[in-house]
Amino acid sequence: MSRSVAIVTGAAGDIGRAIARRLAEDHDIVLLADIDASAAEEAARALGPAERFVALKVDVTSEADTASMAKVAAGLGVVRTLVNNAGAARAVSLHDTTPEIWRADTALNLEAAFLCFRAVEDLLKASQGSVVNIASVNGMAVFGHPAYSAAKAGLLHFTRLVAVEYGKFGIRANAVAPGTVRTQAWEARAASNPNVFEEARRWYPLRRVVDPADVANAVGFLASPLAGAITGVCLPVDCGLTAGQAELAHTFSQSDHY
Repeated sequence: MSRSVAIVTGAAGDIGRAIARRLAEDHDIVLLADIDASAAEEAARALGPAERFVALKVDVTSEADTASMAKVAAGLGVVRTLVNNAGAARAVSLHDTTPEIWRADTALNLEAAFLCFRAVEDLLKASQGSVVNIASVNGMAVFGHPAYSAAKAGLLHFTRLVAVEYGKFGIRANAVAPGTVRTQAWEARAASNPNVFEEARRWYPLRRVVDPADVANAVGFLASPLAGAITGVCLPVDCGLTAGQAELAHTFSQSDHY
């Protein structure tokens, strides 16, 4: 019996590792693709045995690298799931966004998902597999990081494009849009500002920020047969942020109404 394979890009980071760990529950092998080879190898070792967690150096903005990734994945078994998780945000404001930053953020946060999907397209057709794109609440509203946000908005539309055009092949495509996720980057901010999480929590109805495992569980669901009739959707994993901001709701509830 052929072994099932999941590909996770940007797998060396906190969210990528959590997704890889979760997908290992439903897949025989998880391919951890990351531009940082040593970090990917470290993540793979931490997650489990080498026969189940395979690290691979991949520049997801490179057509040649994504093609090589697809070839390696096909050699491991039947590719059932692609998770486009690799991403990064640079300039906070539009004024500070240079053309170089705009192009770099677009390449990594949008074009890379296209390249990865096209590289494994035939493999997913054969398995009637699933694509899960890691977007962001930034792609749904204005929260800063304009180039990153515009790219994530494009990623949401790309998700719908795949769902509509490739549904006839049995391929499903969905997106997860996290809010603030408690990663090492945020922990570093907390080291210099101990109140950073308290300041962030007040905007979230659940009064907490997202954990990497929260994102991973959403990905696991969307990639599983439980979501067999779900395609073309964006699932916010944001502790209620996009439903409405808790502080504003509290402010209005205390004001006079006419």
